[in-house]
Amino acid sequence: MLIDIFHDTVCPWCRIGKKHLFDALAQWQKETVKICWHPFLLDDTIPTAGYEFLSFMQERKGIEAATLQNLFNETRRIGQASGVTLDFDKISLAVNTKLSHQLITIAPDDSRNQVVEAIYQAYFEDGLNIGDVGVLVKIGKTYQIDASKLSNELSDNSLLDGIMAESTSARLYGITSVPFFIINNKVQVKNSGSVELFLEALNRAAIMEATTI
Repeated sequence: MLIDIFHDTVCPWCRIGKKHLFDALAQWQKETVKICWHPFLLDDTIPTAGYEFLSFMQERKGIEAATLQNLFNETRRIGQASGVTLDFDKISLAVNTKLSHQLITIAPDDSRNQVVEAIYQAYFEDGLNIGDVGVLVKIGKTYQIDASKLSNELSDNSLLDGIMAESTSARLYGITSVPFFIINNKVQVKNSGSVELFLEALNRAAIMEATTI
């Protein structure tokens, strides 16, 4: 079974949706599943140095500081209920995510899911700039990715162009927000869903696959 996941690495709902899906897969276990990660850049205009997080988010959403904090608190609560940490107090920068998606692309197949989670953790728990090459190289080293080779690959403009092109293609496909999941090219799950919703989607996709053979 193939699951395509469209996400951005600074999207808290993407981390929640990932947790819901993987919890569902841990219960389901009916067949081998291949996960394919796809970039969906929420804002590729952010400079390498990033923007101050709170002011950027206020301007982006057009809300006052108190309203933004209420939104963070609610998102944090939902994340906690799902089993993920979203520490918005630790985040100081709104960052460009192109390089983090490039690291995901470079990561070996057998550790790619773990690399995605490590990037989410670096941003939402440690408050690190996941648009910084040094931060990403440190994550890569944890998964036995050669540091010097990774540093060079993260500077490869052709790979960056591929990330941009794939993100644009997702929008042309009709995806307007993330997370967005496509199971076996047939069953779609929009937004972060729930474990129950993903189990239902997995079963539906399996039935559709069986009836088309």
